[in-house]
Amino acid sequence: MNKKEYIEKADKNLLHVYNRFPVIFDYGKGVHIYDELDEEYLDFASGIGVMAFGYGNEDYEEALITQLKRITHTSNLYYHVPMIEAAEKLSRASGMDKVFFTNSGAEAIEGALKTAKKFAYTNKGPGDYEIIAMENSFHGRTVGSLSVTGTEHYREPFYPLMSGVKFATFNDFGSVLANLNDNTCAIIMETVQGEGGLYPADKEFLKKVRELCDDEGILLILDEVQCGMGRTGSMYAFQQYDIKPNILTTAKALGNGVPIGAFCVTDKVAEQSLVPGDHGTTYGGNPLCTAAVSQVFDMFEEYKLIEHVNKISAYLEDVLDVFVAKYDFVTERRGLGLMQGLVLTIPVKEVVSKALLEEHLVVLSAGKDVLRLLPPLVITENDVDEFKEKLEKIFDSFL
Repeated sequence: MNKKEYIEKADKNLLHVYNRFPVIFDYGKGVHIYDELDEEYLDFASGIGVMAFGYGNEDYEEALITQLKRITHTSNLYYHVPMIEAAEKLSRASGMDKVFFTNSGAEAIEGALKTAKKFAYTNKGPGDYEIIAMENSFHGRTVGSLSVTGTEHYREPFYPLMSGVKFATFNDFGSVLANLNDNTCAIIMETVQGEGGLYPADKEFLKKVRELCDDEGILLILDEVQCGMGRTGSMYAFQQYDIKPNILTTAKALGNGVPIGAFCVTDKVAEQSLVPGDHGTTYGGNPLCTAAVSQVFDMFEEYKLIEHVNKISAYLEDVLDVFVAKYDFVTERRGLGLMQGLVLTIPVKEVVSKALLEEHLVVLSAGKDVLRLLPPLVITENDVDEFKEKLEKIFDSFL
C-alpha cells in the first residue's frame, strides 16, 4: 500500500479532529525520525515534548520489554512494584509528597481541579468554589481542563463548561487580585505557558501568587505537563522560582512515549482532600507505564540530563538569537531551556509546513505567531547546527 492509499484509509476511518501533514512516520533513531520511504527528518518537536531521550534508546526499550513479559495491567485494586518505585522517584524529583498516576496530562488537570475543590469542601464545607486561571493558557481538551484554558476559541463550541472559573492576566498580580473572592479555592497556571506562546512566569509574579495563596488558604496548582521533566533546565520549572505548589501536574516526557501523567500533592492537601471513592482510573499507573516512568528517572540521573540541558540550551539560544538579529521577520526569542520559541511576522503555519515538507525539519507552532521548538533533551551541538542550516533555508525563502 502506498502513501496515498494509507492516507485515504486514515481519512475514511479516523475522526477528523487533526489536520495532519501528508507524512507517514515509521521509525526513529536518536533525534531523527524516518518515513515509510526511509527518508530522514530532524525532530525538534519530540512528539510535542514527549520524547526526551529521542528514539530507539536501548536502555528505555529494554526496561519496557522486560516489564511487557511480566505483566502489563492489574488495576488499582492491588499493589505492584513498578508503580511503587515510580511514585517514589517522582516524589523525590518533584519535592512533592503524594502521587496519583493518570493516563494523560488532561486527566492530571482533572484530578488537580477535583482535589482543590474537595480540599475547600473539607475545610470550609459545601460551597460554589471558584478557580482563577490565566488568559492565554492551555490545560487540555476535556471539559474540566478546557474550562480553565484561557483561550476563548477552544472553549466557545462547548459551553456550558465547568462554572466558577475566572481568568486573570498572566504575570499581572493586580489582575489576580481583581478576580479573588471568598469562594476562590485555587489558582492554576502553567509555570511556562506553552501553547499560548512560550511565556515563562515572572519570578516576582509567581512569588506574590504563592504568598497570596498562603495568606488566603487557597491552593496553587502549577501545570508542568509541557514545561516539566527537565525541559527548562531543572526537573520542574517551579524549582527555579524558590516556591512550591500545593498541586503539580506532569505528563509528556514523564513516560517518554507511553501514555502516562500524574498529579502530585503535598501531605497537607492529601490529608484534607481525596479519599477512597472520590477519584479513580482503570488504566492509570499500570505496570507497563510506570516501569517506563521509573526507567526515565533512572536515565535522567545516569545521563546527567539536567546538566546537559543547561549546556545545550545555551548553545541553542545563541543560534536563535542569530536568527532574531539576521531576519527582520523574526522579532523575538522567548522561552526557557529547551522550550524555546521565535516570534514571527510571517505566517508561522507556513513555516512549519515548509520546514517539514521541504527541509525535513519537524517543528511546531504556538499561538498565532510563534515557531515552537521542543527538541529531545539529548540533542547535541551537531543537531543544533543541522537545525540552523535547515531553518536558514526556510527563512531565506521568505526574503
